[in-house]
Amino acid sequence: MTIYIPLPGNEAMASELAKITSSELGTLEHRRFPDEETYVRLTSDVSGKAVELVCTLARPDPQLPGLLFAAYTARELGATSVGLIAPYLAYMRQDKRFSDGESVSSGHFARLLSGAFERVVTVDPHLHRIHDLNDVFSINTKVVHAAPALSDWIKAHVDKPLIIGPDAESEQWVSDVADRASAPHLVLSKVRHGDRNVEVTAPGLKNWTGHQPVLVDDIASSGRTMMEAARHFETAGFAKPVCVIVHPLFAGNAYEDLKSVSTRVVSTNAVQHASNEISITPLLIG
Repeated sequence: MTIYIPLPGNEAMASELAKITSSELGTLEHRRFPDEETYVRLTSDVSGKAVELVCTLARPDPQLPGLLFAAYTARELGATSVGLIAPYLAYMRQDKRFSDGESVSSGHFARLLSGAFERVVTVDPHLHRIHDLNDVFSINTKVVHAAPALSDWIKAHVDKPLIIGPDAESEQWVSDVADRASAPHLVLSKVRHGDRNVEVTAPGLKNWTGHQPVLVDDIASSGRTMMEAARHFETAGFAKPVCVIVHPLFAGNAYEDLKSVSTRVVSTNAVQHASNEISITPLLIG
């Protein structure tokens, strides 16, 4: 028997997972003491059950102690296994020591989770030099791709879409979304001059006059790449783009700024946000 237990903020996804799989939906108590230490109590019986903790790891630092405490406690209380469903998996970008003394946090974070769980499921992790999660995790990993859900939404909501990826590295991923949506695609050429300064061009854009630009990205944090691209399309005489995002992290006013230069901004529910319109929850099953 499987029981899905959400960490705070993940209740809707855990409920949907339990419903889809006809499994039990569990609960836990999670709060902070006045000194900011974390208190966790499992309020559902987990003995003899396969526990799946549901916790997307956007802004992970405040969540991590409670998540680890819940995993170890479930095992102490007789769970047959403990897995993690983390639609967004944090700390994967720092996979190299760029400057002397830097922490290669991707490996350390993976070891931390590998010690607490037997398996982890995530959605389109933001990998650079890591080619496979099994390169850094010592437990079973499963990567779910959001492309089917993105393409279904685009087909249903956008006329004559032109799918556009953020950079050359996104070519394979974006072409998959485009093929599934029966739409053409191209990728941007970008030069990043800093965390908030991105120069963007769109080679071949003039060949697609009359199409609706659809910017697709795995992560939007500062949103600068999408905002710069949106301005480029407008200058070239295209309609404001539709922005489709897998992981809507959106720091500061990024979401409001992006909406001001876009026709529409939508995201998956991999990270809870007001822009969520695309459910990837069914893709997490199996």
